[in-house]
Amino acid sequence: MSKVRVLVGTRKGAFILESDGKRESWAISGPHFAGWEMYHLKGSPANPDRIWASQTSGWFGQQMQRSDDGGKSWQPVGNKFQYDGPTGTHQWYDGTPHPWEFKRVWHIEPSLTDPDTVYAGIEDAALFVSRDAGGEWSELAGLRGHGTGPAWQPGAGGMCLHTVILDPHDPLRIFIAISAAGAFRTDDGGASWKPINKGLYSKYIPDPNAEVGHCVHHIAMHPSRPNVLFMQKHWDVMRTDDAGDHWTKVSGNLPTDFGFVIDVHAHEPETIYVVPIKNDSEHFPLDGKLAVYRSRTGGNEWEPLTKGLPQKDCYVNVLRDAMAVDSLDSCGVYFGTTGGQVYGSADAGDSWFPIVRDLPAVLSVEVQTIA
Repeated sequence: MSKVRVLVGTRKGAFILESDGKRESWAISGPHFAGWEMYHLKGSPANPDRIWASQTSGWFGQQMQRSDDGGKSWQPVGNKFQYDGPTGTHQWYDGTPHPWEFKRVWHIEPSLTDPDTVYAGIEDAALFVSRDAGGEWSELAGLRGHGTGPAWQPGAGGMCLHTVILDPHDPLRIFIAISAAGAFRTDDGGASWKPINKGLYSKYIPDPNAEVGHCVHHIAMHPSRPNVLFMQKHWDVMRTDDAGDHWTKVSGNLPTDFGFVIDVHAHEPETIYVVPIKNDSEHFPLDGKLAVYRSRTGGNEWEPLTKGLPQKDCYVNVLRDAMAVDSLDSCGVYFGTTGGQVYGSADAGDSWFPIVRDLPAVLSVEVQTIA
């Protein structure tokens, strides 16, 4: 029987939740790296025993960790993140120049086919790759070298490269998203990059239709359709059918289209999930009622999924990397909250159950489905 492993990064350590294919009872291990901010954990699609973790501390800085036994043991791996590209500046909140500074790894994206290759999205925004299981890291400097780089600026959480999507049909094509610069695509393995923000509208920036400067919160793609992507923006839920060349708004009947997370059903490419929150200053559900919204039509038509979720006095948030799906039938959906709860659904969101409560604030949730 298949096994599900849910990898949870929190403000004060990492936790690993495991269950069989029924997803009824769960074994919980952790905290791993207790006391450390674990920004992101992700398993290798090419090796189910390999897990990567980003470990950060205000006192001790950034450390990458690797497990080769499903999280039972860990080893620190090379941490040589040095900008190889432009040494100039980017734009700060008030428009003044600010030097590029390495702060932390926000997102880890292992190769789909090579267990020793892994990408890291960092703050200040850049993309790095290791091809020797984390020993050495090099910047894909064409991204920061793009002519728009000096105009990038931080979102409220920092200028983070928080989303990396690898095209399963084209190993040279990668999508990334930066807060607050926007989305970019490379078609040549990272040598050159193209902003893919046409159709995005952000009324709070000097040019609402600018080529860059949009605060993209997250992007999701179904592997069977690499030209179709869904975006949760600082406001608006968006969709593209041409690999980001043009975006259209699909917020439809959502009660609010502000949020951070977005994901796609494992077997239904037109079924997508978001978690709306009240607005960009009140990061909690409307009326204190936690709801995941699902569209089975690729956007515009949305339904609330609330069975098993708190419907009063709930004031948590769900951060951009804190939702994931498994590949079982039926599809499981999982998300974590800033209140320390991790919820799961074994029926594609129709009903929810708390796998664990009272963790530190959840920063990321990823899933491995293991045969």
